[in-house]
Amino acid sequence: MSNAPAAIARIQSFAFVGIEAIPVTVEVQIASGLPAFLIVGLPDKAVGEARERVRAALTAMGLALPPKRILINLVPADLLKEGAHFDLAIAVALLVGMGLIEHEAAYRYAVLGELSLDGRINPVAGVLSAALGASAGKLGLICPSAQGPEARWAGTHLDILAPPDLPALIQHFRGEQVLPPVPEPEPQTRDYGPDLADIKGMAIGRRALEIAAAGGHSLLMTGPPGAGKSILASRLPSILPDLTHTEMLETSRIHSAAGRLPSGTLISRPAFRDPHFSATLPALIGGGPKIRPGEVSLSHNGILFLDELPEFSRPCLESLRQPIETGTVSIARAAQHVTYPARFQFVAAMNPCRCGYLGDAERACRKAPRCGEDYSAKISGPMMDRMDLVVTIQPVSPIDINRAPKGEASAPVRARVEAARQRQITRQNATNAHTNPDCFPTTDAAHALAEQAGTRLALSARGLTRLLRVARTIADLEEAYETDRHHIAEALSFRHRSFTRR
Repeated sequence: MSNAPAAIARIQSFAFVGIEAIPVTVEVQIASGLPAFLIVGLPDKAVGEARERVRAALTAMGLALPPKRILINLVPADLLKEGAHFDLAIAVALLVGMGLIEHEAAYRYAVLGELSLDGRINPVAGVLSAALGASAGKLGLICPSAQGPEARWAGTHLDILAPPDLPALIQHFRGEQVLPPVPEPEPQTRDYGPDLADIKGMAIGRRALEIAAAGGHSLLMTGPPGAGKSILASRLPSILPDLTHTEMLETSRIHSAAGRLPSGTLISRPAFRDPHFSATLPALIGGGPKIRPGEVSLSHNGILFLDELPEFSRPCLESLRQPIETGTVSIARAAQHVTYPARFQFVAAMNPCRCGYLGDAERACRKAPRCGEDYSAKISGPMMDRMDLVVTIQPVSPIDINRAPKGEASAPVRARVEAARQRQITRQNATNAHTNPDCFPTTDAAHALAEQAGTRLALSARGLTRLLRVARTIADLEEAYETDRHHIAEALSFRHRSFTRR
């Protein structure tokens, strides 16, 4: 094979729209004319600066660009190209165009990686999605050495090259020193987090937590400061089942796109995200100059916990309505429209009023009960209507804290939750929180009580649907075939007056 420079060198790479990897061809033409280095094809600032990083990396290797007109074209030209991960693809295409690498050998790979000035290849976001895209396109993948195990999750059949620097990649293609195979990835260590055994008392709160975990239901906890709302919420991950392989890939692709995926591992446990109430709308929903995933997407297949719920801004709270219902979040910009997965379990906590002691005759402020009404009014009716369970957490007395035995540990509770979820998957291939109640086997007495409660409490269609879903989860925890009257009654005990105040 001749090493004569190709007229036009083409190397495959990817642009990212959400978590999807869109194929991009990097074309290089080295032609006669005044010396120039141009990048076209709708590059952003980071891509435009690649010419300086590539030039410096080649200089560090003792190579110089030819004194000709060098044109880099990113195809398709109408797709915005963002990020420094195009550096390596541009460098490889240039080396092919200069005759230092054979075109046929390099074209079989998709390439991404950021270059340092000394030629090292730095990690980039989106490697897992790129590996899946390369596998679908029957290509190999060239990526940073630190992210080779991450790419390996796309399949053992995928041909992966993970060089530490540009010289190592050139030596591999020239047959001078072959790169070692990428090691098999190791699964993430299963960390179940704080255990429920640490919780004393709080029987109602523990019961609500188990129901929420078993059916994937949203949960709102109210109570005075220090009652234990946040502690209960932090124990929810410990009673949730491990993610399935499909859920692991979905969740890890989102974290990879955000540059938050632990090196070489997939996320195997449900994420627990608890942003501060000062979080901005783009931080919560996603967005920014390059439209990165927000907290609702980073908590996909996991938990989004909002402490001090009324302290979040009204736009942030109202923006949660769409992802809670649809499981996705769409971010629209003038030049781009991106949809991220956002199927999370919503858990929130709040005080009954601003001072936190509404109902306590000794500690409540002088504005009670008006302060409680004003405080809870910060949460709109439609938002409250999306809460499946609402429970009031009463503080545990000092005597019980010191003398009461530890509560039930997370392991047996998790076993019951896993069994209940398995019944749901077998019955309708989804958790109860995301299923039409028409498929639930229900007794006539249960139907009658639900209709009566819906009329008296003026429940909306959404509220009645969520009532039936919670009742079905309670039945699943009891291993009951049909939803009965007492299941509906317990589900009603977790309805809150705020649902029917309008």
